[in-house]
Amino acid sequence: MSSLEAVWVQPYERPGAAVVTGVFDILHVGHVRYLGAVAARGLPLVIGVEDDPRVRAWKGPTRPFNPSAERAEVLAALRFVTGVFIVTGPPEAHGPEDYIDLLAPMRPAALAHTAGDPHAGGRAAAAAILGAECWELEAIADRSTTRIVNAAGKG
Repeated sequence: MSSLEAVWVQPYERPGAAVVTGVFDILHVGHVRYLGAVAARGLPLVIGVEDDPRVRAWKGPTRPFNPSAERAEVLAALRFVTGVFIVTGPPEAHGPEDYIDLLAPMRPAALAHTAGDPHAGGRAAAAAILGAECWELEAIADRSTTRIVNAAGKG
């Protein structure tokens, strides 16, 4: 049994969605284009937003810039997003088996991630165990939260 939980902000209770998980700290055009491309494949789009303690443990004490509830609210406002939940649980629970247990009750039809994702292998394994497709989409070049933060620091 996973120690991860989904806290729904915009519930979606039917099977067959495309699921994306991530931080989405400062929403930018790269996120919007990527998520729009996932949604354009025709399945309902459900997004899992990593909670603040998990992000802080992975990215450092100054992150996230925006609290998880606000990040989830902004994503839920996008017209092509069907459901949004916050991923809560200990930061060390980040392996494929943790996400399999978290996502299994949702019965996703697809798990999506960007090319170059360091967890792509785990995501593909999780998708296979869940009986879902694994979609790898190209990242949007030169569009990232890190780039925005670095540029703002030079301002």
